[in-house]
Amino acid sequence: MLPWRPFHPYRGIVTMDRYAVTAGIPVSVYFVDGCCIEARRAEMTAIGLDGLREAVAEKYHPVMRALSDEIRTTCRLLRELTDRIQVHIDRLPDVLNYLNVFLGCLARSLLDIAKFYDNKTLSRETRWRKMYHDMSAEGNIPLPQRFLMYNHFLGLLIQLITRSPHFDINTLDAIHDRINKLREERGIPPPPVPVGPAVNPQALMQVARRERTDHWATEIFSRPLPSRTALSGKPRASIPHGPFVNPGEVMRIPSDSKELFRRLFDNNNLTVSVYLNPFNKTPFMVVSHYQHGQSLFSTKGIHELCIKRSNGRLVLKRWSESAQCGKPWLELAFLTWEEMVLFHCTFIALKMNSALSVNLMPEEYVLKGEKKMFRAAILDDGFNHHLTVFEDADTGAVRLHAEVSEGEMKQCPIWTAFVTHQSKSPTWLQRKRRGTVLLMDVNLYVFCKDYREEKMRQNKHGAFEIHFKKPEAAVKFKEFFDPAPPSPSTQPTELDDESDPPTPTREASLPRES
Repeated sequence: MLPWRPFHPYRGIVTMDRYAVTAGIPVSVYFVDGCCIEARRAEMTAIGLDGLREAVAEKYHPVMRALSDEIRTTCRLLRELTDRIQVHIDRLPDVLNYLNVFLGCLARSLLDIAKFYDNKTLSRETRWRKMYHDMSAEGNIPLPQRFLMYNHFLGLLIQLITRSPHFDINTLDAIHDRINKLREERGIPPPPVPVGPAVNPQALMQVARRERTDHWATEIFSRPLPSRTALSGKPRASIPHGPFVNPGEVMRIPSDSKELFRRLFDNNNLTVSVYLNPFNKTPFMVVSHYQHGQSLFSTKGIHELCIKRSNGRLVLKRWSESAQCGKPWLELAFLTWEEMVLFHCTFIALKMNSALSVNLMPEEYVLKGEKKMFRAAILDDGFNHHLTVFEDADTGAVRLHAEVSEGEMKQCPIWTAFVTHQSKSPTWLQRKRRGTVLLMDVNLYVFCKDYREEKMRQNKHGAFEIHFKKPEAAVKFKEFFDPAPPSPSTQPTELDDESDPPTPTREASLPRES
């Protein structure tokens, strides 16, 4: 018997006293479904609070807004926890006891808030004041801080599932005790029996140390963008096409898979996560789509998908055996051109380095809508690469793009860099002799573990050096960004450390990554 039973919000409100798991429903599905349902309830509760806030005096707004923000964070974390469990389904038993205590307490909090703001016998201001004071008196925790505590707890459960090296079981157990105490003060009976095993901290830390990864893809989306160029046209929605499985259903994903990155779309209603298979080191993608109070999941290997830009989205297609043709699997709508570029380059690099990939379609290498404004051969960290300057036709944004110039990895992205307003500075680009150009302020996004950016910054300014194979290419490159020669007063005075371009010391094409 469990003290919490999930229910669909549209089926009516129930009390949170004692409920038994429905016969025939696995415990895993029961709790994963519960996370989805409480995420939906949190989302609707935050919307209800927003409506109440609009009708009360402005002096109450800061606290009400803080509470709504924390409840929305609760919604997001519950969905993320569901996503993580779906990948690491064999680790679900580690969090069952914690969820057994937490979900009932959270559901009661959300139901109580809804009961207060729906009480039409009181004025709207009185509803808020009574809600805040009555619920803050429970456990002597101010209402926004209660949800801050809930969110800290959920964050720790996510770390537990993912075996994060930052996981602290002492903090988790301390918050668990506080939630148990809050349940007791509110009259919610404790769980009669454990539903999962006790957590072994030492075993968790051993797994966390083993699962650390230094894959280049983990860095791509963890850095702030140097610029944010909005895509033209009306905001678009992402479209997942599936096929899907329900939460808790087996997707045949190795549990020890390492996450490379995770991206959120459409107000957190769609999540795209890319993992590395621990056995053959090949990447695969997991999509979680949240709709009507339920999360739906779909997964494909990167090598099974093709990518292209269409109508402001990146469209990923899969092969349909029944139709014997490609069908859309996922259409991703991005807010900025930079995010679209990074996703496209990351996808191409991962696919080309996957041991399961056969070949890429020619159109996959091209981000439709970009124009080649300049192209030349360069010597880049001992490799033969091609450097291209792309300009996006819709936004006018410009970027630099280096790729492998020959061999089996030809056209594989090596790095890209966005040209920002810094390029307007007269000191941003300086040409040296022997076909060398220095860029004083440029941030590279690198798509290869063997590329060493620091080798191209070995000058006293820390500027990024581009070594063109032909000196005239350096002249044309500079003319593209600075068609008018600068006046003598703007010439830099300290850029006098000359260095010869390096001789290639490694193969022209990068090796496959393991």
